[in-house]
Amino acid sequence: MNIQKHEPFEKITGRKSAPKREAKPPRAKPPAGQEKLSNKDYEKELQKLQVELCYLQDWVRETGARVVIVCEGRDTAGKGGLIKRLTERVSPRTFRIVALSSPTEREQSMLYLQRYIPHFPSAGEVVIFDRSWYNRAGVERVMGYATKKEVENFLKNVPHFEQWLVEQGIILIKLWLEVGKKEQDRRFAKRIEDPLRQWKLSPMDLKSYSRWYEYSRARDAMFDATSHDAAPWWVIVSDDKKRARLNGIKHILSQIPYKRIKRDKVELSKRSNKHRYNDKLDVTKVRLVKEVY
Repeated sequence: MNIQKHEPFEKITGRKSAPKREAKPPRAKPPAGQEKLSNKDYEKELQKLQVELCYLQDWVRETGARVVIVCEGRDTAGKGGLIKRLTERVSPRTFRIVALSSPTEREQSMLYLQRYIPHFPSAGEVVIFDRSWYNRAGVERVMGYATKKEVENFLKNVPHFEQWLVEQGIILIKLWLEVGKKEQDRRFAKRIEDPLRQWKLSPMDLKSYSRWYEYSRARDAMFDATSHDAAPWWVIVSDDKKRARLNGIKHILSQIPYKRIKRDKVELSKRSNKHRYNDKLDVTKVRLVKEVY
């Protein structure tokens, strides 16, 4: 496997790198009075919520509802983990994930929101944006990819755009996952040292790491300008990934007026023996995968 190597963590951050896998980096302590959520309890609650997501899926299909979920937050805040649990038990034809890459030269010449609109849901769809048009208020502002005037125009006009979306019948839910400094450090360290997580670490992440307070100011300005009655920002505290996922799914379900759709009981029909023949696989005509496990 060709795994991209990155600069040592201590060189990037000025901190010592995380211990080897044998000794896990210390987790952020849970708030006072809040016990650690066991894997058993987490899986039990997650299953209940995912059943409700299946009921939501039936309702969206039945009613032709259109839902947009925006997931934003700092690097390592847990957006991917939340989205994975949202979608792993439902159909990708109903729940679509949109994670756009950097704009092409042609896209850079478009109206800013033009590249996002084609991905919006049609009837009976839920679209989840893993980062969204709010890139302009965050990374583009902090990293200097957009001018001050462009950012100001975006913050001024995007509430009108979202108001229009809601008036057109789209259910718009905006989520911000808030991770603390120490927990972000721990997660970055794991990404740098764990081959299973290194794909999550981009050069942009490394550039962004040192600009914590610039991102905080960008976040605050974004909330001030774009949290409005039609589409408020909802913040999920995400230092505890398990609780953040459960709270996030629970909140999404609470924001959509879905109802359980009654289904007729399904019964399998009797298999027909018409055209019966010996259908045992002829292994001389195919190649079998080696059974290593």
